[in-house]
Amino acid sequence: MMTQTFDRTKAEAFAGRMIDILNNGALAVMISIGHRTELFDTMAELPPSTSQEIALAAGLNERYVREWLGAMVTGRFVDYNSTDKTYSLPPEYAAFLTRNATANNIATTAQFVPLLGSVEEQIIDCFYKGGGVPYSEYKRFHAVMAEDSGQSTVSVLLDGILPLIPQITKALQQGIDVLDVGCGSGKALNKMAAAFPNSRFTGYDFSGEAIANANAESQLRQLSNIQFEIKDAATFDECDRYHLITTFDAIHDQAKPDVVLQNIYKSLRSDGVYLMQDIRATTDVGGNLEHPIGPWLYTISCMHCMTVSLACGGMGLGAMWGQETALQMLSEAGFSSVEVKEIPGDFLNYYYIVKKS
Repeated sequence: MMTQTFDRTKAEAFAGRMIDILNNGALAVMISIGHRTELFDTMAELPPSTSQEIALAAGLNERYVREWLGAMVTGRFVDYNSTDKTYSLPPEYAAFLTRNATANNIATTAQFVPLLGSVEEQIIDCFYKGGGVPYSEYKRFHAVMAEDSGQSTVSVLLDGILPLIPQITKALQQGIDVLDVGCGSGKALNKMAAAFPNSRFTGYDFSGEAIANANAESQLRQLSNIQFEIKDAATFDECDRYHLITTFDAIHDQAKPDVVLQNIYKSLRSDGVYLMQDIRATTDVGGNLEHPIGPWLYTISCMHCMTVSLACGGMGLGAMWGQETALQMLSEAGFSSVEVKEIPGDFLNYYYIVKKS
């Protein structure tokens, strides 16, 4: 039997990496807390301040703020002056941690770490028994997803995403019928409805909580050209109705993505366009080795996307189903024209511009 030589240098480097992972994992939880309590936003507006001054400005308990600051200081997120015991958030860091950073606010995404951790026991059970964890177990999922998509997809929707489809902005201005499948809390659809009052918008999602949030926003905006319905994307049955159908990061979560794509095909007019935004990846893991957030996406997939599908007896595609599988499934659904486009600076998504012919 061949024995392997133990490389002590390699082992020590890996041990150091493991220490970094533990520190970074802990910091991700603290970043989420800093976002949710608005501590980052508060500190960005303050001069160097004591823990008491920061807590007072944020309306929080000083003892907890002080311990959180300890993690932020040792994690090199916050600067500390030991002479006068003051803390400050560098503006270069605030540019990626505050709500004013909009699409660059990575702290918003950090909320997924504790959210996914809350279902760890159920996921481990699935490792042994199979099956999945249903949406109902993710207590803050819709709120976090709405906030995350609101600063990413929605913020570039009108100026970045829609222009990928030739002439669609003009058509929307003139007035067309639009469907968003798996609309979630309706952020994208409400934005389009407000921007294009001559068009008519419909959103489907199987979550009553998400649809309630979507309706509440449309009522707040006083939009009369939009409607949201609780509906399973695998069961809706319409024919040649919509000029534009969209799905934003939704197909890979479906229990029956093949059926959903077939339903979209049937519902789309012969001259219509289907816009599918989904994760930028290859189907084979080997093609994702250089993906800048590959481990993050596979983790999100295992802990949410794949398992919620399996919980419904579904295919469990997962977030990393990849372009090859996506193209194959679109073809099998009946679509014969597919262009895959990208937006500069967006390493997370592919934009599939899909037509019947």
